Amino acid sequence: MENDVLAILMFPAMIGLLLLGFQVAFSLLVVGTLFGWVLYDHRVAIQLFNVIQTTASQFLLTAVPPFILMGCILERSGIAERLFNVVQLWVGRLPGGLALTTMLMAAMIAATTGIVGAVEVMIGLMAIPAMQRLGYRNDLIAGTVCAGGSLGTMIPPSLVLIVYASVANLSVGKLFAAAILPGAIMVAAFLAYITVRSIVTPPATPEREAADPGHGMTLGRKLWLTLVGLLPAAGLIFAVLGTILKGIATPTEAASVGALGALVLAGFYRRLDLPMLREAFLTTLKLTSMILFIVVGGSMFSSIFRGLGGNDVVRAVVEAADLGTFGIVALLLAIVFVAGFILEWVSVLLICLPIFVPILDAYAVDPIWFAMLTFIMLQTSYLTPPMAPSIFYLKGIAPPGMTTREMYAGVVPFIACMLFVLALVMLFPGLATWLPGVLVTGF
Repeated sequence: MENDVLAILMFPAMIGLLLLGFQVAFSLLVVGTLFGWVLYDHRVAIQLFNVIQTTASQFLLTAVPPFILMGCILERSGIAERLFNVVQLWVGRLPGGLALTTMLMAAMIAATTGIVGAVEVMIGLMAIPAMQRLGYRNDLIAGTVCAGGSLGTMIPPSLVLIVYASVANLSVGKLFAAAILPGAIMVAAFLAYITVRSIVTPPATPEREAADPGHGMTLGRKLWLTLVGLLPAAGLIFAVLGTILKGIATPTEAASVGALGALVLAGFYRRLDLPMLREAFLTTLKLTSMILFIVVGGSMFSSIFRGLGGNDVVRAVVEAADLGTFGIVALLLAIVFVAGFILEWVSVLLICLPIFVPILDAYAVDPIWFAMLTFIMLQTSYLTPPMAPSIFYLKGIAPPGMTTREMYAGVVPFIACMLFVLALVMLFPGLATWLPGVLVTGF
C-alpha cells in the first residue's frame, strides 16, 4: 500500500479508536506508533523517544503548570464569589442585570484561570441558583453560562493560546495581545444580546430592583467593596500579562510569579490552608499530565503523518481545489470547527496546525490573524449542538428542571454573536494584528 494512502487512513483509524471509547492521547499515540512501524520498522521506538524528548525540552510548555496552578489557587481563594458580588453592585439594576453580572464575571474568571471548562463550572455553580431564584428563563441561564464559560478559549492568559504558540512557533506575547480586542468585542456582543433580549422580552428577566444588592448603598461603600474584591486579582492579572507583553519576563517566569501572587491573595482572603493547597497541586498535576500526554500523542501522530507524505497529499488537494486565499482560510476553519466537535482543543491544535502551517505560509496568510480566527472557531464549536462540550459541562451542574432542549436553545443566539465577531475579524484583520505591534516588545 502506498504511503500517502496510509497517511489518509490514519484519521479513520484514530476516529475508530475514539468511538470505541479510548482516550484521545492514547488513540493518537497508538495510531502514530502503529503506522510509524510501517514507515520506520522497529526504529519507530527511536522516533517515539525523539518526540518525547522534544516535547520535554520545549521551554514554552513549561509555562503550562504555573498558569494552571495560578488558576487553581485563585479558583479556591473565593475570588469568584467576590467578583460576582462586586460586579452585581454596579450592573444589578440594568435590564438582565444578573445575566450581565454572570457574563462579566466569566470574562474576569477567564483572565484568572485560562482553563477551558473550569470557567463554566465556576460561574455556573454560583449563577444558576441565583438566576433561578430571581425567575430567569432556563434557556437564558444556560446560554449565558455556556457562552461565559467559552471565554476561557479567547481571553489571555488562556492555555489554548500558549499551546498554539508552542505548536505554531509564534510569540506568546503577540497572541495574548492579539486576543484582547476580539475577546473584548466578543464580551460586548454577549452583553448587547442579553440587554436587548431583556428589553424586548421583559418576562425573560426579573424585576431589576430584586437583582440589585447595592440598592441604598452609598457610593463610598460600593467603591470600597470594589477595591477589596476586584483590585487584587486585577492587579495580579495585569502584572502577569504586562510583564510578558513588555518583554520583562518570559511566559514561564510571569506565570511562576503569578502562582506566587495567587498564594498571597489566598492568604489575604484567608483561604490559604493545607487542604486547599493539596487540592490545587493535585489538579495542576492532573491537568498538566493530560495536556502533555496529548502533546506527545499529537506530536507522534503528526510526525508520522508527515513522514508518510500526508502533507504533500493535503497540499496537492488544496492546489487542485484552487480556492484562493480566502477560500483556503474558510476551508481550514471549517476543518477546525468539525474537529472541535469530537476532540479536545489541544488535540485539534496538535493534529491540524502541523498540516495547516505550510499551507498558510504558501498563501502568505498572517499567522496571528489566522490564530485569532482559529480561537473563535474553537470557541464556536465548544458551544454548537449537538456535540457541544459546553452542554456536557453544564449538565454536570444544572438543576433537574433544566432540559437539554432549553440548553440548546439558549446557546444559539450566542453562537450567532460568535459568528458575527468571526466575520468582523475576517473582514478587518487589524482587529487581531494591530495590538501586537503596539504592545509587544518581548516574548
